[in-house]
Order: sequence, then C-alpha cells, then structure tokens
Amino acid sequence: MISDIENQAFNKQLFGDDFEWGVSTAAPQIEGSLDTDGRGRSIWDVFTQKKGKVLNGHKADIACDFYNRYAEDIALIKQLNIPNFRFSIAWPRIMPDGTGEVNPEGIAYYNRIIDECIRQGVEPWVTLYHWDIPHELEVKGGWTNREVVTWFSNYVKVCADAFGDRVKHWMVMNEPAVFTGAGYFLGIHAPGRTGIKNFLPAVHHAVLCMAAGGRILRETLPNAQIGTTFSCSHIEPYSLNARDVAAAKRADVFFNRLFIEAVSGMGYPDDIKVLKRIKQYMLPGDEALMKFDFDFIGIQNYTREIVKASFLIPYIGARLVKAEHRKVQLTDMKWEVYPQAIYNVIKKFDAYPFIKKLIITENGAAFPDQISDGKVDDPKRIKYLQDHIAQVLKAKNEGCKIAGYFVWTLTDNFEWAEGYHPRFGLIYIDFKTQQRTIKGSGLWYSKFLSNI
Repeated sequence: MISDIENQAFNKQLFGDDFEWGVSTAAPQIEGSLDTDGRGRSIWDVFTQKKGKVLNGHKADIACDFYNRYAEDIALIKQLNIPNFRFSIAWPRIMPDGTGEVNPEGIAYYNRIIDECIRQGVEPWVTLYHWDIPHELEVKGGWTNREVVTWFSNYVKVCADAFGDRVKHWMVMNEPAVFTGAGYFLGIHAPGRTGIKNFLPAVHHAVLCMAAGGRILRETLPNAQIGTTFSCSHIEPYSLNARDVAAAKRADVFFNRLFIEAVSGMGYPDDIKVLKRIKQYMLPGDEALMKFDFDFIGIQNYTREIVKASFLIPYIGARLVKAEHRKVQLTDMKWEVYPQAIYNVIKKFDAYPFIKKLIITENGAAFPDQISDGKVDDPKRIKYLQDHIAQVLKAKNEGCKIAGYFVWTLTDNFEWAEGYHPRFGLIYIDFKTQQRTIKGSGLWYSKFLSNI
C-alpha cells in the first residue's frame, strides 16, 4: 500500500465506486456576517467578546466571508473534483432567538447554498448542530435545560421541511463530547460553563436531542440518509502499569464510548462512578427516548492520546501526557501525527454490531503554511492525508464498514478558541484580503480524486 503511494498509483479507485469522498466545514468557522439578514447571536458570538477566551482576541465577525463568497468556494470544491460538501446550518440564522419565528432570510440563504451545490454537481451534506446554539437559549440554561429537546426538535423540523427535498445526507449533531466537555465542564469553549453540575445534564440532553432529531428526520424524510458525528481518539496507557491501564480505560469512556453507547440503546457506561449521577436528570421513559438507529455514524479523528493515572484529576483519575513532551512529530495544534490512530478508531467503532456504516466525517492537520510566489507548499499535510487515507483503506480491506472520508477542512478558518492561528485548509486564506490560494495538499487531493 505504501509503495502504491510512492508510485503515485494510490487513488480513489482502490476504495470502490461507492465510497464517499468529501470536505467538511462548519458555519461558525467560515460564514462571518454575524448580524446580517436577521441572524441572531450564538453562544460563540458572545464567548469571543470575553477577554482571554480566544487566542489573540480573534473573533469570527468576518471569518472566511463564506456568507458572501459561498458560490466562489463551491466552485473551488468543484474545481478540486470533490464530490461531497459537508457544511452546517447556523441555528441562529434560522431561528434568531432559538424558539420564535423562523427567519425567511436565513432559509433563503441556505437554499442558495444548496442550489449552488446542485448546480455545480456537488452533493450537499448538512450538519444541523455544529456548536452554535442561539445565545437567547443559553440565557435560559442552554444544554443544561431539558427544554432544549423541544427547542432543538422545532429547529430540526424547520430545516427538514425547508431543505429536505434536495438534501439527502444529514448529520444531526457534531461532536457532542467536545461541546459538552469543553463548553459545559472545562469552560474553555462557549458558553464557558464549568463543573459536573453543568456537564451531566448537558450530556443527557444532547443524547435526547440526537435521538429526537433523528426521529424527526426519519418521519419527515423517509428516504434520507441520517447520521450523527463523534470525536474519537485512540487511547493508549502511558505504561503497562495497572493504574495507567485502568486510567486509559476510564479516559476511553469519556473520549469514545459515552455518546455512541447512550444513543444506541446500551445506556450510559457505568465504568465511572460520577456518570451514575446522570440518572438524576433522567425521567421515566428516557431510556427509549435516548435511542435512534442511525443509517451511518460519522467518526472524526486527528490523533492519539497517551493517558497516565493521576489522583489530582477529579472524577476520571487520569491525565493526558502532552504530545510535545513525548518527542513525537506534531501538528500546529500540538497534536501527535499518528496515522494508525484512525485505523484503530475505525476498528473500535466497527466492533459495535448496531452500527450500519461508518464515515470519516473529519480528518486533517494544521501546519504553519505560508504563501511563496503565489503558491503554498505543504508537504507535511500531503503526507498526513496520504498516510491516514492509507490506514482507512487498510481497515476497509479488512472488512470494516467504512464507507467514506471527508477532509477537514476546505479553507483555513476560525478555529474556535485557537482563533485564526491553526491553518487546516486545503485552501489558504489571506484573512486581510480574503484571497483564496489552493495549497499543494488541495492539488494533491484533487489529483487523487480524479484517478490520475
């Protein structure tokens, strides 16, 4: 397989004709135009205004200006031979206060994006929730308020009715472990809440919303492909010491098992004592309401994590051994470059018998890209993509239910609390001029997809 890469014979034909290839984005990271055409505020709009929350004080007011440049960017997707485009719908554009009247200009905007995709021959894949709950709902408790199930259900129904005649692939939610963990436990992401008292109800309500959203889509759009996505990390213990091995297993519960097992009908893992407290937020009948049979599960992997036991870390008794302390190759996010991780998470999730199909809905890397003579040479990203795609092929050849791969991401963008520093894109953006420049990795992916 590696020799195929070296001989430039490594292309999409090795995966078969029905394997899905694409690129992924998220509305809060690319759109900008935060107060345009009736859009309400999101929790990230408010969070970025707080001092010290985002690197260098960066804000997403303009971001990649995708709100105005969507046709240009979709044309670039077509130019790069990328057949599928994953993007998210911004909840506050559709329902500015989260619960009230629908904003017709928001509906019209996403209709234009979908229609442009179809005109260009690019298949739209829609994520309904990518971390931008309306701020007005956060004032009412956000994900800690059980009413969010009703709020979210209404939003899903509006989107299904408005866009379901053309959108065939849907993802209900993006990485619930991240937005509940970073936003409602650690406080490093919006809305900046902390503590187990916020985390546990947010987890339970996110599970209920995933299942409720799936049911609404199934009832409204019986022929649609319905999925949801999870952040996944390959976890290894720092040593074979029994304490480190046990710590790695506990970390695996939070990183990988918590949401997939809850939404599949297995219930919440009971390996960790604190998770038993989640029962105080459950009502009679919730076990059934938590479950939905998805058509596909999106798994998103970038690296592996090494875990060591630690009495100092509450609830989990484990800490990550930072990659920069392990003398390994790093990305600009200080994540270890470890291609085998994506193979391992595919194998892990493939072992769940209830999963029908797996799709890598995000994988990519940030490196310190620069323009020179009008070009961006990024050989490290090319190597990263090649090596990870090779690991996906290995899993597929071993019979895993892996059916697609989407690169994160199309253009450099607003990378949450890291601001504009990390560049993940296949396309370089000069954020002062909004000039787009296709990177070497974008040209490589285009060639790979063209079977040349």
